Amino acid sequence: MIPVFVPFAFIGIVVGGLGIFSKIYRNRQAARAYEPWFPSHPERDTYITLLQQTDPAPSDALLKAALLRRAVADVTRIFRIRDDKAALTALLQKGSISDDLWANFQAAERELEAEIVEVVTEANTFVEGWGQIIFQSAGEVVQNEKYRDIFANIPKQKTALDAKLGIERPAVGSRSSATLPSIPSISVPNGADATLPIKSPSKRPKRAASSASSANGSPSNGPPSLPPSTPTKQHLELPSPQGGNSKGPAKKKNKRK
Repeated sequence: MIPVFVPFAFIGIVVGGLGIFSKIYRNRQAARAYEPWFPSHPERDTYITLLQQTDPAPSDALLKAALLRRAVADVTRIFRIRDDKAALTALLQKGSISDDLWANFQAAERELEAEIVEVVTEANTFVEGWGQIIFQSAGEVVQNEKYRDIFANIPKQKTALDAKLGIERPAVGSRSSATLPSIPSISVPNGADATLPIKSPSKRPKRAASSASSANGSPSNGPPSLPPSTPTKQHLELPSPQGGNSKGPAKKKNKRK
């Protein structure tokens, strides 16, 4: 007959072995160096080098510019981490990726969080409150660089599309080969005058001289004489009132009492 403690001893040995194996495996996984998600951070290295430089000491404007470029690089990494996290989460739920890759991604995420905190702290050392808006400014710089790259690549994309579709475009500044229509020539018979007649400006007729000047034969400088029927000053005089004096009536004197 098998003793009662034998099954319990077997179960204890199995559980203990699994526990020891799990502990050793976890210790090895913790001590394992994962491959970094991002290869390097040159903007951070540049800022730290400028910060440690003492002879000559860099100016505050240079340090601020280096810190802003560091924040721009961090914003680019934030966008990449967000995109990769959504894809890796879906793949991890389906079992398409290993745990090592997921652990590597989580390590990169923690490193990026520490980098953001460090940038905010460094920004507040220059200007109080700059840490709250430095990443907003860095995001605007990233968008500006993105649009600038798109506009710079438009000629290359246009050339590649024309080559793909077989479209030939004339070079900029080249003149078209179209000729202008010729002007018809006018034939002139022999012996004919080819010059066009030009009319001289017509002169206005002179005004007729007055009757008095034409009669005397010389122009008169004075005013023209009036016809006999025109009334003169003597004819325009009015007759004096009958029985009246030319002088006005005399004023009456006030009688004294």
